[in-house]
Amino acid sequence: MKKFPKNFLWGGATAANQCEGAWNVDGKGLSVADCTRYRKNLDIADYKAQHNISSQEILEAMESQDSNKYAKRHGIDFYHRYIEDLDLFQEMGFKTLRVSIQWTRIYPTGLEEQPNESGLIFYENLFKAMNERGIEPLVTLHHYEMPLYLTNHFDGWYQREVIDLFLKFCKTVFERYQGMVKYWLTFNEIDSVFRHPFTTIGLVEDRYPSEKLEEIIYQSVHNQFVASSLATKMLKEYMPTAQMGCMITRTLTYPEDCNPQNILLALNDNRKNYFYSDVQIRGEYPKHIKNEWKRKGIHIDFGDNDEQILKDYPADFVSFSYYMSRVVSVDISNKEQVSGNISSGIKNPYLATSEWDWQIDPTGLTISLIELYDRYEKPLFIVENGLGCRDKFESDGSIQDDYRIDYFRSHIQSIANALEQGVEVMGYTPWGCIDMVSMSTCQMTKRYGFIHVDLDDDGNGSYKRTRKKSFYWYKKVIASNGEDLD
Repeated sequence: MKKFPKNFLWGGATAANQCEGAWNVDGKGLSVADCTRYRKNLDIADYKAQHNISSQEILEAMESQDSNKYAKRHGIDFYHRYIEDLDLFQEMGFKTLRVSIQWTRIYPTGLEEQPNESGLIFYENLFKAMNERGIEPLVTLHHYEMPLYLTNHFDGWYQREVIDLFLKFCKTVFERYQGMVKYWLTFNEIDSVFRHPFTTIGLVEDRYPSEKLEEIIYQSVHNQFVASSLATKMLKEYMPTAQMGCMITRTLTYPEDCNPQNILLALNDNRKNYFYSDVQIRGEYPKHIKNEWKRKGIHIDFGDNDEQILKDYPADFVSFSYYMSRVVSVDISNKEQVSGNISSGIKNPYLATSEWDWQIDPTGLTISLIELYDRYEKPLFIVENGLGCRDKFESDGSIQDDYRIDYFRSHIQSIANALEQGVEVMGYTPWGCIDMVSMSTCQMTKRYGFIHVDLDDDGNGSYKRTRKKSFYWYKKVIASNGEDLD
């Protein structure tokens, strides 16, 4: 097996809105995440029901003080327990930890002239504690936690004024955390704008004519592209040696068979997925996207210098999440379907499927790494990868999650296979290194972590942390720099 580089960044990934809790503490404002709730008996195949938020539901959330119904409001109380959790990550040997900064902790509505000092102090203390433990912060600036005020008063990212508001936030954190953070990401899974526009760009679909939604979403993501490039420019001014990455979901699509029509269908799906990283790495829009806009009569407002800004300030590396692959066909009649919270398609008979209908495809990770590196020839960083499962305690108090170990073993082997092909991979941060509230279903019983958190779907529990069997296995993997996967 190809050896991992000596400086390979092993670690784990979190998101502030899913782990921090403390939703109304120390001056924090409401974010879009604070409006998402756990829905019992939800059909996992009903993707729209998992993610779509109506105007009425937003009003109800704004009037509610309930932190159990709205599970991300309590998270796993990382806000108060981060020292305990960092000690556990240090025990595992983490070289890096992916975290995010909640915009609403720094600027509660996004409009304030002065930042919230309590929020700045929290992240300063967090980063100091990470550095003291030899854990490199990998910080996402915008991870599904847009200020709700901007959703209600600026149409989310649809209004261009939000670019300047975001850059004010970036300037504040870059100034404050100089020398503390080397690796940054702008927008988490920026390609998810069509999958869940409320979560990604703060867009409430029932407020707009359905025939205009596609144009509105494209305009919103264009504004994010410009903001991402300008944030990259700003980072270099404050921290010349720091690096800024883009972040996409790798939604690898296979054709059902060698029917040329199926191959073309899969090609177009993968092409759409690459669009988001193409803009941020190559610095320009692919011609096929502009042709699509022309065919559909979609008009996107570009600022006078937008195209030059995109060209001048590309991302330094490509980071991505990888959970599953999908299969498409021009003929889906009478064929079994699967549906995760990322994409749906035809069931692949060669792959196992998780309880939440996610197809497990480690080879797809090798394919993704090779294709991304061939396309961009820039360093790659796998910043999310994992398996949601229902864990159980054994009679001796242990959690024997061999299924999770098997999953990670196969995917780490897939990274090694890509390294063998000459792919440059910076690091690997499995998603939910500690159990957190699920992004889509807002459940706790859909567990990803190496560390169990005593909390149920209704918000009941002691929040006690318990090491799973996979905790000790991953510790051994890191200590051996990926050589010992037994």
